[in-house]
Amino acid sequence: MPPRYPAIPVHEFRKFVSIIRRLRKDCPWDRQQTHRSLRESLLEETYEVLESLDNSDIQGLRNELGDLMLHVVLHGTIAEGSGEFTLREVFEGINAKLVRRHPHVFGTTRVSDADEVRRNWEKLKMDEGRSSLLEGVPRHMPSLQRAYRVQQRAAKVGFDWEKAEDVWKKIREELGELRDALRKGNARNREEEFGDLLFALVNYARFLRVNPENALRGTTEKFISRFRYIEKELGRRGKDVHESSLEEMDALWNEAKRKRKRARKKV
Repeated sequence: MPPRYPAIPVHEFRKFVSIIRRLRKDCPWDRQQTHRSLRESLLEETYEVLESLDNSDIQGLRNELGDLMLHVVLHGTIAEGSGEFTLREVFEGINAKLVRRHPHVFGTTRVSDADEVRRNWEKLKMDEGRSSLLEGVPRHMPSLQRAYRVQQRAAKVGFDWEKAEDVWKKIREELGELRDALRKGNARNREEEFGDLLFALVNYARFLRVNPENALRGTTEKFISRFRYIEKELGRRGKDVHESSLEEMDALWNEAKRKRKRARKKV
C-alpha cells in the first residue's frame, strides 16, 4: 500500500522564502554573502546531514535538512537579486528533469528492476548532451567516493574486471610497483603508485559491495573512539599521551578493542 503523505507545506515554504529574502535585505551578514562565500558552509552542512544519517539521528536529520535547505534557497535568492536565475526556474528545472529521467513512471517505458532504471538514467543523461559517461562526477567529491563513482559508471558499459580475484591480482601488482618506487626514492612516482594502489583497492571494494568512503569513515571513527579511550585512561593515572610510552598506549588500545568486542557480543 503506498504511503499517505501530508499536504504539501505551501504556506511554510512561502514563509521560509520570505524570511530568507528579508534577511538578504536587512541583515548585514546575509547581504554580504555570495555564491562563492557560501561554498564551504554548504559543504559543511552537507557533511552534518551525513553525520546524522550515520548516527541514525532522525531528530538531527530533520534539523540538518532545514540548514541544508537554507543554503539552497539562499543561493536561489542571491541569484534572483543579481538576475542570474529565479527559484521558480530551479524548481521548474528539477521537475522537468525528474519527469524526463523517469519515463517508466511518467511515460510508457517498461523496466524489470532497479538496475535497468539506473542504466536508463545514464543513457538519458548522455542523450541530454553529455560528452562522456564520466561527466558529472564532481571534482571536489571526496577522492575515494569519486573513484568509486567513476568505476561504477565505467562498469555499467562493461569496462570492468570479470571477477574479484582479478582485482586482487591487480592490488598485488600495484603494491609491488609502489615498493619499487620506494626503493628508487622517486617522490613523484611514490605518490602516483600509491594512488594506483588506492584505486585498485576501491575496485576491490566494489566487488565486495562495500562503499570505500563509508568503510574508511567507520574505521576512522573507530580509531578516534579507541584513541580517546587511551587519553581517558591515561588521565585517570595522572598522565597524558605526551608522557606515555608506545607500549603503554598500545596496551590501552588493545583493552579498548576487547571492551568493544564484549559490548558487541551483549548486543
